[in-house]
Amino acid sequence: MFLIAGPCAIEGEQMVLDTAAELQQVCREIGIPLYFKSSFDKANRTSSSSERGVGMTEGLRILAEVKQRYGLPIVTDVHESYQCAPVAEVADVLQIPAFLSRQTDLLQAAARTGRIVNIKKGQFMAPWDMRGAIQKCREVAPAEVRDHKSEIISQMSEVSRIWLTERGSSFGYGNLVVDMTSLVRMREYGCPIVFDATHSVQQPSSQQGITGGNRELVPPLMRAALAVGIDGLFLEVHPDPDHAISDAANQVRLSDIRSILTQAKAFDELAHAN
Repeated sequence: MFLIAGPCAIEGEQMVLDTAAELQQVCREIGIPLYFKSSFDKANRTSSSSERGVGMTEGLRILAEVKQRYGLPIVTDVHESYQCAPVAEVADVLQIPAFLSRQTDLLQAAARTGRIVNIKKGQFMAPWDMRGAIQKCREVAPAEVRDHKSEIISQMSEVSRIWLTERGSSFGYGNLVVDMTSLVRMREYGCPIVFDATHSVQQPSSQQGITGGNRELVPPLMRAALAVGIDGLFLEVHPDPDHAISDAANQVRLSDIRSILTQAKAFDELAHAN
């Protein structure tokens, strides 16, 4: 199991660097490969008055600093096709937000960079709908792997450089549910499967134009997904989540990450024991 983790949005350089350092230390001690994730722009906010982040230029500078200091592979979101090439100069994994998981031009622009493409399954999509997204990427992805410092990434096959992430499905207004059979069905397509435990506990637009959530449900959902069998775990982690500019209600506290990942490691080992 690998981990994708970091604060939802880049709020400032020092917070990002401190979070990356703590995550790296904990993951090293527990024995979990870490991909550091944070977003330079939250372009899909419910309200136009919500903060979006530091922007692409400053955000990529900060992520490049994380990469240089700690040697961590980087994951970040892209929202527009033109962003893919410059983002790929820093990021090892280009993440397609769930709301954009059917956008052909964006998917193919990301795939053309030769980087890993992590496609988050739309809240409105069935697991089998992801076959179309995979095909769009495979049609244009270069056969060769671009140069990576990460040994894990450089050894990946062309197929395994498309990841699929489950993050819950819409269930009425302001609620999500997780169908664990989705993890099984998507595995049939030959791609690594990631479970996003923090976005799966969101309550979209439930707080008068602000997304709510319940971070207390992250560990049980995480354990269920690990028991079913996944390749990667996605967690948004923040030193002070209640005051985060995005996903304040569902990001997990950095101070809790050691106990959460200790559980995750144990469940992952149990799931693969046989």
